[in-house]
Amino acid sequence: MKLFGGRGGHEEARGHVYRMNEKLVSIGDDYWIEDETGERAFHVDGKALRIRNTLIFKDLRGNDLYKITEKLLRIRDTMEIKRADDGLAATVKKDLINILRDKWKVEIPDGPDMEIRGNILDHEYEIESEGRKIAEVSKKWFRLRDTYGVEIEPGQDNALILAIAASLDQMAHD
Repeated sequence: MKLFGGRGGHEEARGHVYRMNEKLVSIGDDYWIEDETGERAFHVDGKALRIRNTLIFKDLRGNDLYKITEKLLRIRDTMEIKRADDGLAATVKKDLINILRDKWKVEIPDGPDMEIRGNILDHEYEIESEGRKIAEVSKKWFRLRDTYGVEIEPGQDNALILAIAASLDQMAHD
């Protein structure tokens, strides 16, 4: 299954492709992330009945990889992504004012920061680091509500990029 149509005959250079399919009726926003073959790759466990949005990002064995929490009482929408050992992996912050395009800054404590730019009407986003695109988040390939593809360039931390995409989904559509 080619979600993004390949890259002009350079299939070997293509990164990893995932489909994030949020369950429409689930309590707490639980959903599976599938790879391009349709196999389950990660699970996102939304914790219901909490004061702030909390997502637990897990591998196939049920091991916690990341805990994503909404930071309350902030001027800008902010979510923190913590590793299983409780160390901070990333902070995702939405820009204050941007009329036609959404924009977020992703602060990485032990690496280069990232920037996310997107079209709020088409639900199309690009994640950049050090001036180059490292991932694309897109809803245009799917007719289902709350289903989108994520294509990640080779050499990236796929789980972290998907956790950032889950944060993006929470902040852009809540």
